Amino acid sequence: MSHVAAPPFDATPDGAPAPPGGPSTSGHPLPRLWRYAAAHRPTVLRASAYSVANKVLDLAPPLLIGVAVDIVVQRQDSLLAGFGIAGLRTQLLVLAAISAVVWISESVFEYLFQVQWRNLAQTVQHDLRVDAYAHVQQLEQAYFEDRSTGGLLSVLNDDVNQLERFLDRGANEILQVLTTVLIIGVAFFVIAPGIAVFAVAPIPIVLWGSFRFQRLLEPRYAAVRDQVGVLNSALANNLSGIATIKAFTAEQREIARIGADSQVYRERNGEAIRLSSMFVPLIRMAILVAFSFILVMGGMRALDGTLAVGVYSVMIFIVQRLLWPLTRLGETFDLYQRAMASTRRILDLLATHVGITGGTRPMRRPVRGELVFDDVVFAYDDGGVVLSGLDLKMPPGQTTAIVGATGAGKSTIVKLLLRLYDPTSGAVRLDGVDLRELPLEGLRGCFGLVSQDVFLFHGSVRDNIAYGRPDATDEEVVAAARTAEAHDFITALSEGYDTVVGERGQKLSGGQRQRISIARAVLVDPPVLVLDEATAAVDNETEAAIQRSLARITVGRTTIVIAHRLSTVRSAAAIHVLEAGRVVESGSHDQLLDAGGLYAALWRVQTGEPAGSSATRDGPGQAVGV
Repeated sequence: MSHVAAPPFDATPDGAPAPPGGPSTSGHPLPRLWRYAAAHRPTVLRASAYSVANKVLDLAPPLLIGVAVDIVVQRQDSLLAGFGIAGLRTQLLVLAAISAVVWISESVFEYLFQVQWRNLAQTVQHDLRVDAYAHVQQLEQAYFEDRSTGGLLSVLNDDVNQLERFLDRGANEILQVLTTVLIIGVAFFVIAPGIAVFAVAPIPIVLWGSFRFQRLLEPRYAAVRDQVGVLNSALANNLSGIATIKAFTAEQREIARIGADSQVYRERNGEAIRLSSMFVPLIRMAILVAFSFILVMGGMRALDGTLAVGVYSVMIFIVQRLLWPLTRLGETFDLYQRAMASTRRILDLLATHVGITGGTRPMRRPVRGELVFDDVVFAYDDGGVVLSGLDLKMPPGQTTAIVGATGAGKSTIVKLLLRLYDPTSGAVRLDGVDLRELPLEGLRGCFGLVSQDVFLFHGSVRDNIAYGRPDATDEEVVAAARTAEAHDFITALSEGYDTVVGERGQKLSGGQRQRISIARAVLVDPPVLVLDEATAAVDNETEAAIQRSLARITVGRTTIVIAHRLSTVRSAAAIHVLEAGRVVESGSHDQLLDAGGLYAALWRVQTGEPAGSSATRDGPGQAVGV
């Protein structure tokens, strides 16, 4: 489908700035995440400083143990004695005091980095979820028609949570491992350069192995995250259609289908698990070689007297602090790769181009409600032409009906009016202004939509009626319900207006949902009312009640009635008949019957009456209202 020229990627509807993260979907997700989280960089730096300080103090105890050994072995020639602390007992007390300061400080910094990283994880998680959801709200209708709800939910929920888990724990672990390698590596070369090379020898192997495993794991975890979307989509779809599944006794078939999708997810995870689980055992072998060299060669030098016993003790303790944390890199990189796969999906969603954006021309007040389709052509992306050179004029304050067979393009007209889509060519105008020039919020606020497919939110009846005007008073809500002839059945419900309607309003009948939808439109009091097959799925009694409601609320208001059932549009000021995306007939009900064209043929099919019979014009079946 072709659209009008859209603003660049750094613009969003109504001129709002694009969400952070940038338009590009290329490049590694980590620098993209860094750009997105620019506002949180001070927190990242502060948390990193606390992590480094905590690790520096965490490495001090092995040194203090070496000093303690030095006091016992060297006595008056110990390291502390060189600082003027003469008595051995005094040296031990001083060492105990230093140890207390170190341990307390380490605990303080551990508390600080935990608070900073974990709060940062929650904040970034919140921002990403809200920003991604806000961006999704701005995307055009075509985007949702090409994607599953479950797939989007997996990005907005599962992927965001995966990143939160890494920030909560993984980032700190990587920083602390790097700090350990740097500080202990330098210390080893200072106190025993001849042996230090054996301590650091495994590090290049470990790092090479880590990056190698990272590259191998990346596509595997990307496949895992993609399958999560598939599985979530299937689950969401099945839960929404649970009544249909039960009606066709398809429970076992759907269980098998979900089981198959879950098995694919299990197998993809299994591939990643088998590879990531190899990391730690291989790294342990490299560490074992280095530890054995230090244990033997350092011990021999201590026996020869060329290496102080205290220094040897420090080396034995500290080499474990250097090498054993490296074994956790496998788990950390595993967490990292999962997070990066999720981050890529989140930021790609944020970078999705918004195809329909609002204009900047102010709305004219008051809105008269004149609508014009000027040579409108509309085609979907797959090339199917729906409207072909459509010309329509809908005068303000009058009821205009649009009828035609299924597939003629009736519902597409509604989508174009609300700018859920834009014309491929031509223009739709409100009070003489192209809809593309108007702000989306102001434009859509002019319309009240009552459709066949009524959507009610999980909440109370009152909340659903007041959805378009959440600040409405209880009296206004009740008045709207009375106008829609919904008040009586609402008060008969168990909790009245506080009754929870269930997901999609499943606790109510179709006619009840339809009348609540009408009350919702009445409360908004829009200049233009759009009725899209509003009575197509209700019984005759409910239809009569709805028609009475519509008769009251359409007076003096621009009303557009999209209908397949012709009995609902007999009183319209003008009726336009669509065929293959074009207007082939226009006129009043009587004029169209007298013309004997397509409308008259459709009438005969629906009523079984000849077009010219008196029952056609004056019979008891005449619709009330629109």
